[in-house]
Amino acid sequence: MSSSPDRKLHIASEAASKFAISLLRANGVPAVNAEIIAKGLVMADLRGVDTHGMNRFPSYLKRLRSGAINHKGSPTLKQITPCVAQVDGCNTFGFLGAELGMRKCIEMAKEHGIGMVSVKGSNHFGMSAWIVQQANEAGMLSLVFTNSSAALPVWGGREKMMGVSPIACGAPGPKGAGKDFILDMAPSIAARGKVYKALRRGEKIPIDWAIDGEGKRTTDPAKALEGSMLPMGGPKGSALAVMMDVFSGVLSGSKFAGRVIGPYEEGGEGRESDVGHFLVAIRPDLFLERGEEEFRERMSVLYDRVVGSKKMEGVDRIYFPGEIEQELHKERLRSGIPFVKAEVDALNKEAEKVGSSKLELMDRAKL
Repeated sequence: MSSSPDRKLHIASEAASKFAISLLRANGVPAVNAEIIAKGLVMADLRGVDTHGMNRFPSYLKRLRSGAINHKGSPTLKQITPCVAQVDGCNTFGFLGAELGMRKCIEMAKEHGIGMVSVKGSNHFGMSAWIVQQANEAGMLSLVFTNSSAALPVWGGREKMMGVSPIACGAPGPKGAGKDFILDMAPSIAARGKVYKALRRGEKIPIDWAIDGEGKRTTDPAKALEGSMLPMGGPKGSALAVMMDVFSGVLSGSKFAGRVIGPYEEGGEGRESDVGHFLVAIRPDLFLERGEEEFRERMSVLYDRVVGSKKMEGVDRIYFPGEIEQELHKERLRSGIPFVKAEVDALNKEAEKVGSSKLELMDRAKL
């Protein structure tokens, strides 16, 4: 493959899904589970969250080969009350426990108005927004919390203690309008995956993202990974990271307080991550006279008011939370998912290890 290191190579979403499923199957993952994992990864790439897409394969598969992930198993579910359940991830891929958990939340919410699931014994589940979207597509509001490996100091500290654990939630908008509310954000100034992305691409990071091992701000991604990410809003971001640990780790029975093993962690090979998640689905017709129809109408008003706000100087457009990613999703379905050569090479190297098919590049001249 001949191209400059920085030139983007595009992969059609169908080809990306086919590659991901084939690679997972070749590594011993059951077919139905491979499809769930591939869906979560490719959706991240389509939404422009490249840090949580297929570029995660090398780290995921390294842990799989070390025995750190139960790649042939499936999570289990235990009913606690009519509207509360617990999923034991059984140390399988985090995508599986999260998908099962939200599926159960939706089922309980349809009958009881709300469904809540705690997940223990899990792993990294990729981009939180794909679980939120699962609820949106079922016409449900949702909360999606998770904890993660230590990457963030508590406010005033310099050692890694809390995870860069995303806070995510969503609500369905008007049917077919593409105006769903989707919030998916890390409590740090930037997600740690963006630092790994900069490292892969030989790029510097902004000076306010992280500190090095000596507690000094740095633009070097390698030094940032030796140190810690910085919380957004100072003590506010730090407190949000603690909140994620309470609901996802402490409550579930999973690891917490900096003890979760991360997918990139040195020396983590062969050790279970034991990540925890906290998931909620809420039926939107509970409090309004005309039920779901009225809720969606009110969401439409909120959307129009937000994006129609008077703009500050230099701003061309105001977006609703999640709207940029939803528009990018549509564009990448048409034009393909962009990768740099080093990323394609790394993915094809994983395929070579197990005799799986390589990525098929998109012929953009036919667009």
